[in-house]
Amino acid sequence: MAGVMRQRGQQGRESERLRLDPFVIAGGDASPRDQRDLMERPFFSLSKAKRVAPILYEAGGQRVEIHGLAEHGMATIWDADVLIWAASQIVEAENGGLRTSRFLRFTPYQLLTSVGRATGARDYRLLKAAFARLQSTVIRTTIRNGEHWRRHQFSWINEWEERTTRDGRVEGMECVLPDWFYRGVIDRSLVLTIDPAYFRLTGGIERWLYRVARKHAGHQPQGWLFEIAHLHEKSGSLARVSDFALDLRRIAARQSLPGYRLTIRREGRRKLLHIRPVNLSTVPVDDGVDGHGISGAGTIGTSGASLSGFQAHEPQLSLWPETRNRAPNLESNLDSNFLMLGRPDTNGGAGAADRPHDPHTCGLSSIPGDGP
Repeated sequence: MAGVMRQRGQQGRESERLRLDPFVIAGGDASPRDQRDLMERPFFSLSKAKRVAPILYEAGGQRVEIHGLAEHGMATIWDADVLIWAASQIVEAENGGLRTSRFLRFTPYQLLTSVGRATGARDYRLLKAAFARLQSTVIRTTIRNGEHWRRHQFSWINEWEERTTRDGRVEGMECVLPDWFYRGVIDRSLVLTIDPAYFRLTGGIERWLYRVARKHAGHQPQGWLFEIAHLHEKSGSLARVSDFALDLRRIAARQSLPGYRLTIRREGRRKLLHIRPVNLSTVPVDDGVDGHGISGAGTIGTSGASLSGFQAHEPQLSLWPETRNRAPNLESNLDSNFLMLGRPDTNGGAGAADRPHDPHTCGLSSIPGDGP
């Protein structure tokens, strides 16, 4: 087997992998989970076209800045499948009492099939392009900062490498996740299960809207009510508000979001989107986890495969036969970020959790959690 191929940007600095124990992904099912902070704020481009225009968003005293390099562009919402997959594997292993790490070892086949992608040569090339965008995208945020800290800056992937055969076939990959993301995954209050059908959504705005629906409407029978102009701001979309609203109308006409029904209505001059849960297939899978841009992006082929990649106690991938998992991790992050969600009042109104006093929301009555 050939040596590890080093990716650009890693020369000249010490690899974090030298001081991190590897978390090796093996076969097995893992229910898909998403990280709350990523679900309700504009962290990704909603278009497959290269985006270099930054995203600047501030609400509730918290700020998000996203910058993409001209060479690769900003990470897209399809690239975020990598992070959803990683979160799913980490949470599943933690729930099984296993020790995890920000340093992941896996095969591209595991990742691709888990998020419903094909596994041809083109798909492997697209996956590597996704890793390049995830690594080159710079995030600056004040979310989850400590008392004496103002802003955290990182990339979605700190570093990554691929292991290949002599003929160039990729057989294994390694990556290091940023501490900000990893801490948000092992904190049980900051993770939500999502419907596996999410990976079959083809439009960028559809994928973003499902994550907003899952985060805010959750399992609340009354659902959640948003002003469309406010949703446009939350999306980070480069489209005009009128075009964005047209996209929402098309999605509402198709009713394509798994587990949610969308209704658009007008109250005076305001256009509102009401999101209600219906026939939810997404349910909490265990007690350890809280069960809780240009719109109109093009399509992407999916196979609808279920997630896989549970870490076992035995030696893992033959690529690293000497590697064994460490002892079970019986500790978890005790710092919780309990978000306050809105319950519709007698007029059926509710609003965005990150804007408790937002004039674009309707009739807030704060309660903790989304009650899954």
